[in-house]
Amino acid sequence: MHVGRTNPRFTYTMEGQTLDTVDSEKDLGITISYDLKSSNHCIQACSKASKMLGMIKKTISYKTPEIMVRLYKALVRPHLEYCVSVWSPHYTKDKDLLERVQHRFTRIIKEVRDKEYLELKELNLWTLEERRNRADLIELFKMYKGLQRFTSSLCLL
Repeated sequence: MHVGRTNPRFTYTMEGQTLDTVDSEKDLGITISYDLKSSNHCIQACSKASKMLGMIKKTISYKTPEIMVRLYKALVRPHLEYCVSVWSPHYTKDKDLLERVQHRFTRIIKEVRDKEYLELKELNLWTLEERRNRADLIELFKMYKGLQRFTSSLCLL
């Protein structure tokens, strides 16, 4: 993969074999593109989370808010937040794509179906953007207080 727009795009070889050039690569569950944008990863995360949400919707017949929130937190939200400190979305379209999955979840529950998404205090769910901001602030606090060591993986932030 050649990273950056001004990269000269050399042809690399190893033991006489030419290495293939790719536009994106998946490593440790995170898709990284040549332009370092997270859009492809957001699409894949939403796809996985939507499949899990669909499975929950089809298989669970007794949809109380308590049961559904626990299932959502255990099976759906991890796909939307896995390693989010590395690939946190920058563009509004990517943020909206992720939020739409959680919004779809809230419409499954009959008791809160007619309420506004951002006013759902009854389910004790924060928006995904609020959760990302909170996690970033906690990491920053740990670094400031010396509770977190800097490693090469944190330099991506």
